[in-house]
Amino acid sequence: MAKKVLLITGDAAESLEVLYPYQRLREEGYDVHVAGPSRKKLTFVVHDFVEGFDTFTEKPGYTWPADFAFVEVRPENYVALVLPGGRAPEYLRNNPVVQRVVRHFFEADKPIAQICHGPLIAAAAGVLAGRRTAAYPAIASDIKAAGGTWVDGEAVVDGTLVSARSWVDHPAWMREFVRVLRAEVPA
Repeated sequence: MAKKVLLITGDAAESLEVLYPYQRLREEGYDVHVAGPSRKKLTFVVHDFVEGFDTFTEKPGYTWPADFAFVEVRPENYVALVLPGGRAPEYLRNNPVVQRVVRHFFEADKPIAQICHGPLIAAAAGVLAGRRTAAYPAIASDIKAAGGTWVDGEAVVDGTLVSARSWVDHPAWMREFVRVLRAEVPA
């Protein structure tokens, strides 16, 4: 039986930051489950960089069904966690069930991949103190406020935590995460 990886997300998550790790980890032989606020079809977005804009633009993206609602997740059944970015982490971080689940992975030292705005969830869960993490530069102050160190890198490895700034870092981010995952819990 394939080992299971949990991907926590919601509406307005960045399409590429959900689907790229989902497909890449399945390609490695892991069974990836998507958890959302409820069992429903989630609607993702596409963030793009347009010359002359001070920040990214947002357009409608793909839809994808959540396999489980957060309240149904049993984190002890999963070997790793993925926290994609986009706008979803802005509201998911306030969910006490999500915070509890994320704390489980950090406290158990299981492999965790987070990208873009995903570290907002870890910050709200109180698990970034003393940790190094990449993230979208606009949330560097949030990471610092949570006691973490923001690193401007495409694949920052801090123990079993692997992080990146945005979807442009996917190749390096997933290469390092897969390396950590294989070492900790081979598929």
